[in-house]
Amino acid sequence: MQQSEIENAITNISAIYCPLSRECQIDLGSCSTVFSLDKNAHLLKEGQYSEKIYYLIRGTARAYYLKDGKDISDWFAFENEFLCSINSFFLNSPSPHYIELLEPTTSIELSKKDFLWLCDKHHDFERLARIVVTKTMLQLQQRIVAMQFETARQKYENLLIARPDITQRVPLSHIASYLGIALETLSRIRKPKNRI
Repeated sequence: MQQSEIENAITNISAIYCPLSRECQIDLGSCSTVFSLDKNAHLLKEGQYSEKIYYLIRGTARAYYLKDGKDISDWFAFENEFLCSINSFFLNSPSPHYIELLEPTTSIELSKKDFLWLCDKHHDFERLARIVVTKTMLQLQQRIVAMQFETARQKYENLLIARPDITQRVPLSHIASYLGIALETLSRIRKPKNRI
């Protein structure tokens, strides 16, 4: 079962992100481990070093900061997405945030050592890594623009366009902190009479 889940995940990665050669898929499969964790489990905590990258097969995760005792969501990840503390993983620095599972989650993990080995050995895996990092950078840039120029309603509506099921899978308090608005503001926006 574990091996078939890894093979299916790698097939999805090859279809969604970029084609991977058979040899690359075999090497990636040999380095990957599949595991399941319950809701509220943490993949990483503030101050720890990110030594693994994850690919979500099922489930939802979020990264968040604790600032003056306040919980601030930074990003969310869903099925068929990669996640890690990118600064910690690539700069070998302590993670500035936590990564928490919001649903029971199944994922595959790849160590930093194996990730770098695959990048060195396979040009197609190196291309995959570049695509994943570029996608992350573009999402962060879009978020910066949204925080600077969009109204609370625009931010929420654009989030729903990007992820229509998010309110069924992520608590509203996390969505509000991700959008940089108060929970009361989000509740007001979501009331049917306030909808356009």
